[in-house]
Amino acid sequence: MLHELRIENLLLIEQAELRFAGGLNAITGETGAGKTIFAHSFDLLMGGKARPQIVRPGAAEAYVEGVFALPRDLFADPELAELRERLPENADEIVLGRRISSSGRTSAFVQGRSASAADLHSLGSRLLAFYGQHEHRRLVLSGAQLEILDGAAGGAHLKRRARYREAHAEVVALARQLEEVREREGARERDLDLLRFELAEIEAAAPDPEEECEMEDERERLRHAERLRGAAAGALAALAGSGDDAGGARELLGAAEAQLAAVDGIDTGLDPLGVQVRSVAIELDEAVSALRSYLEGIDAEPGRLEEVEERLDAVDRLKRKHGGSIEAVLAHAVTCREEIARLEGSEELAEELERRLNAAASSRAGLAGELSEARARTARKLERQVGAELAELAMEGAALEVLLDPHPEGFGHNGSETVELRIATNPGIPLSSLRDTASGGELSRIMLALIGLGEAAARTTLVFDEIDAGIGGNTAHAVGERLRRLGADRQVICITHLPQIASLAEGHFRIEKSAKRGESRATVQRVDGEELVAEIVRMLGGGRGDEAARRHARELLAAAA
Repeated sequence: MLHELRIENLLLIEQAELRFAGGLNAITGETGAGKTIFAHSFDLLMGGKARPQIVRPGAAEAYVEGVFALPRDLFADPELAELRERLPENADEIVLGRRISSSGRTSAFVQGRSASAADLHSLGSRLLAFYGQHEHRRLVLSGAQLEILDGAAGGAHLKRRARYREAHAEVVALARQLEEVREREGARERDLDLLRFELAEIEAAAPDPEEECEMEDERERLRHAERLRGAAAGALAALAGSGDDAGGARELLGAAEAQLAAVDGIDTGLDPLGVQVRSVAIELDEAVSALRSYLEGIDAEPGRLEEVEERLDAVDRLKRKHGGSIEAVLAHAVTCREEIARLEGSEELAEELERRLNAAASSRAGLAGELSEARARTARKLERQVGAELAELAMEGAALEVLLDPHPEGFGHNGSETVELRIATNPGIPLSSLRDTASGGELSRIMLALIGLGEAAARTTLVFDEIDAGIGGNTAHAVGERLRRLGADRQVICITHLPQIASLAEGHFRIEKSAKRGESRATVQRVDGEELVAEIVRMLGGGRGDEAARRHARELLAAAA
């Protein structure tokens, strides 16, 4: 139930606060007074898109807020678990708000905290059911007719339909996967040959980042072996002499060492220098030994340079083919192994997918059968209920038929059948589709007869925006009585231009437009007593002194009491 609706700076309304009654509420006003502002307000609270120039001229922003009674099972849906945390324990109301800046930017609020338009849609669509001026036109759509039938079948049926949709989605996904696997069968052997070749090539080369660095260093040594050998030999000759003619730096250093050793211990100032010379001699001996070892090892085995070059060229080819680095080559090898395993196991995969597909299809077929049985039962019940309601709505003798046909593809998103509502608006007229038979006024009444037949309907506030368009007289009274009956166990808000409907309301709100200094404003107030009589008189087309219209207004209100 919607307790309060607050509107600020929305189109012509500067400020309005409406406290709705339970049951049927009417909103009335002259044509052009701004009744559609309420339709925009409800749409905004349900997460709808703000239309351009919706903010009142001169105002920085518009604001709409709805205060709703909190249904006990509103948050039973797991989809709303996060929003549930925003409400305090034992809360009995929930507040939805929407702010629109003059630039067109919008912000949403739940319980005073920032939210998204999607959050408002999730909550608002569970708290309000809005039927706009052209909503009856949706009745001619097959999808809308199916929703009506399933809604009338009840909550357990809707849960079963949700399970069917999951099963159907699984069947579609598995069928697509199986088709892809079978399409790849033709290229399977070719792909396997290529992958095995690439993997064998990588495994034969066995690239290693550390080995690559070592081999690059070795290649540089082998390429300059003669120069390196000559430099090492010349350095060794300079240090240790050559051939029988010893000479060299080591011989001279040995002589210096002997001279200092001969006077060791005589002068403490000279002794440290002797130690230093002996250290230099030791280091020189080590360098000479290292140079001899280097010269012995630099003579590589024949063909070693070619072998290293080939090895590095093989690694470079792999790098160019598979990503530019040894790491990328090794990663490609892993991918090859995985793809080979997958392709080698594709036959088993196809068998597994086919087994799962058969199981999912069986589950889907079972659920589809349950849906079909429930729809068939509900269809007969719906035909009887709607026939009775149409008789109450001045369509005596009208008949509704719910036609269930096999789905053209066997199974669809909602089951194994399609739904079509067929109507005969008068006795003796053949049943035909709604699109071909019913007028706008008849479609409005058919929609009204269908509304409220589902289990969830009693939990939502029903809002009608001029559902009474195109009707009048006794038909208007019949529509009003239907709205009042709907309001017996739920809240109904009707934006109307018909006095026959307005007179039946438990709460009546009048919107009036005025102009001052070239600026139009709309105000809203609840009317009762003589003000209510005056509003009904206006709706009847009577003037201030029209006593006949006033008597008629009082009779309408008295009959509704």
